[in-house]
Amino acid sequence: MRSGVRLAVRGLCFGMLLGLVALAPDTGLSGRGLTAYAQTNYGQRVVNGVVLSADGVVLTSATVFLQNTKNKSIRSYTTAADGHFRFAQVNMSEDFDLWAEKDSKKSPSKTISSWDSRKDVSVELRIK
Repeated sequence: MRSGVRLAVRGLCFGMLLGLVALAPDTGLSGRGLTAYAQTNYGQRVVNGVVLSADGVVLTSATVFLQNTKNKSIRSYTTAADGHFRFAQVNMSEDFDLWAEKDSKKSPSKTISSWDSRKDVSVELRIK
């Protein structure tokens, strides 16, 4: 009889715990709450900036690359006369590497992270 009471108490405690988790989605204890926190960055963003030489001179006709780190797809843009570039409709839920090249020289790669919540990301790339 005593083991039956213990089993009933354990079942009751487990049931109460499940009820608390189900009723508290904003605390991050429920599955729904965790999913909502993980998916806060969705939609599209714009990545723009300027390409400069090592001494700060604006570079025209430099090629800027934006590579998806997961599927390795690459988008490219040739800078305008003012050295600026712009990538629209960049998925906020994915990570990207960004770099520029001109005359066999390359800038250090910069990461555009899915954890970054900015809708408009401005970057300065210096070719060394």
